[in-house]
Amino acid sequence: MGQRRLFVLLPFSMILGLILYAVLPSEPHILYYAAGFIAALLAIALSLGQRSLSTFRIVTQLFAVWLGFCLLPLHGHVFGTQMLAYPAYGTYEAVIDEVLSADQGRSRVIVSEIVPLEDAREVPIRRARLLLATDLQLSPGDRIRAALRLAPIPGPVLPGAHDGQFHAYFAGVGAYGSATGAITRLSGADAVSLARLVQDLRTSIGKRIDAILIDQTAAIAKAMVIGDQSAISDQTRDVMAASGLAHIYSISGLHLSIVAGGIFWLLRLALASVPALVAWPVKQIAALVGILAAFLYLLLAGGPDNVPAFRSTLMLALIFGAVLAGRQALTMRNVAIAAIVIILIDPASIFRPSFQLSFAAVVGLIGIYEMPRPYPAGPRGRVAHIGGVVAATAWTSLIAGLATLLFSAYHFQQTAPLGVIGNVLALPFVGLVIMPFGVLSVLAMPFGLDAPCLHIMGWGIDRMVDVAEMVAAWSQGWTGNPLLAGWTLGLGLFALAWFAFLESRWRLLAPASVVPLVLLFGLEPRPDILIADTTQAIAVRDANGMALVSGRTGSFAVDVWSDHFQTEIAGTHPAARCDSLGCIVTTPDYSVAVVRNAAAFAEDCGRHDLLIARIYPPQHCFSGGQVIGPHQLLAGGVHWLAWNGGAGRFDIRPAIQTLDRPWRVPQR
Repeated sequence: MGQRRLFVLLPFSMILGLILYAVLPSEPHILYYAAGFIAALLAIALSLGQRSLSTFRIVTQLFAVWLGFCLLPLHGHVFGTQMLAYPAYGTYEAVIDEVLSADQGRSRVIVSEIVPLEDAREVPIRRARLLLATDLQLSPGDRIRAALRLAPIPGPVLPGAHDGQFHAYFAGVGAYGSATGAITRLSGADAVSLARLVQDLRTSIGKRIDAILIDQTAAIAKAMVIGDQSAISDQTRDVMAASGLAHIYSISGLHLSIVAGGIFWLLRLALASVPALVAWPVKQIAALVGILAAFLYLLLAGGPDNVPAFRSTLMLALIFGAVLAGRQALTMRNVAIAAIVIILIDPASIFRPSFQLSFAAVVGLIGIYEMPRPYPAGPRGRVAHIGGVVAATAWTSLIAGLATLLFSAYHFQQTAPLGVIGNVLALPFVGLVIMPFGVLSVLAMPFGLDAPCLHIMGWGIDRMVDVAEMVAAWSQGWTGNPLLAGWTLGLGLFALAWFAFLESRWRLLAPASVVPLVLLFGLEPRPDILIADTTQAIAVRDANGMALVSGRTGSFAVDVWSDHFQTEIAGTHPAARCDSLGCIVTTPDYSVAVVRNAAAFAEDCGRHDLLIARIYPPQHCFSGGQVIGPHQLLAGGVHWLAWNGGAGRFDIRPAIQTLDRPWRVPQR
């Protein structure tokens, strides 16, 4: 296998290094980085001295692993922030860096240069994410003053779930907050910036869409045109996910390919139709305009922060670049280059579902595209051509669905078994109606002629949603899936690397082997007890599922638990006996005491398999059984417990297991 094919393994090696750093229990000393750097230089020098190509290839991959290991701390040093440990209240001035969304008098923004006023205490953070209730049209560069409530960023709501502290740290966001009073804009930006111009354009387009379209039609239109998904309801998201169409309202390769590819095709056709331009490099001109169109759409979609759109734009730039150079456009090498660029720019993105899903889908599609396949002989009629388009759409959807199946199952606990049908039925509306007329509406807005185009786009969105609702109804009861262990993501990454590296049909071996391995060894048991860290919620399994011993239904933690484990959590546990001191839950396997008053320790310590207390228990309680107290909840966050009958005790997993890391909120 040549060096050119080994190149496609470089992003996988970098991802391996990133994972090794992220799972460490504590932050490595700087001497380890220095030793790794010296070892890398020596290994490269040795391989060059031996003039051994195979040795150099191995060293290159090891260097990529080491580089990946160093990327997160380097990125954190440049962009990271100290995390807020205590809530802060008061009046502050701040400068808006980004406007994440603005809808119905509510804006979600990222602010920096946070200056305390009056008696407010200083907060040692670089940036904060705020929810502002205001009708002001805010833009990057605006300086505002408001009474704010800043809070520490919470950790994962379950072991293995999205880690808000991790991703916020590498984005330089050290706190979440909201305004508790009126918001005053003190000044705009001193100079006109590209970010401000783009945000003002996005806001204007969003307002125009809201003025023409209504409700969820407008929400989906804004998501597909400017990348603002904030107004899409949970009900719509659930329907689109169940039908396999959730990817449609997230700007990615599909949308950019339609826009940039459509402009490339139309411009090439128009230029080729002019006899006077026959000597011009028509194809290359159209490719340059296609690249420009892709980057302009990326700006509307939120820029590099939109990982699927950014990855797709890089891919399109490489494809059009290959057209300019007269080279093959769709190659695994181009996928690797795009992945390497994204990893270097935003290494933390590899831990987000959006990167994993988009990367897996593209690797799967390019890999199948590379494999030999029969071509139809002779010209095809109109019916055969239409059938070929439908078959290609179904085949593409099936490949992308299979490539992303493990990742979507892990992150969202949901699959779309009829997603191929949903995509075949919906993509004609997307490709022929929604996206073309969405582009035309944006181009027509400066002339006030966008209303007809938006109405047609809205009609296409409504038909797409009709398809989603129909397919979701057909899929009723089929979309759930067992819970997967975290190591299955590593298995999926290995299978993806194997598939990308090999070119023959042997590339299918590793992906095919993943299915039985996951089914045999990768399924997670469901918990017997869940304990929230910041609320009073404690859920214990009963005969019908799970029920609360304390806390209330409808709280954030309980709703997340219910969605994640796909079971309703009842408001009162039938086996719970409660009084003013606490509660006792007795099951055939174990008993649990929930202490609310210190007077209960004398009776409950040592008499139950598990004691849960949010007040500090006496030391002798820890010698008589398993105890989860305020220290454990503060350090580990949400706790997951499963009864181990063989050992006669609970297996306990806290949501936060790496405490000595820079992205963790300092313990109070």
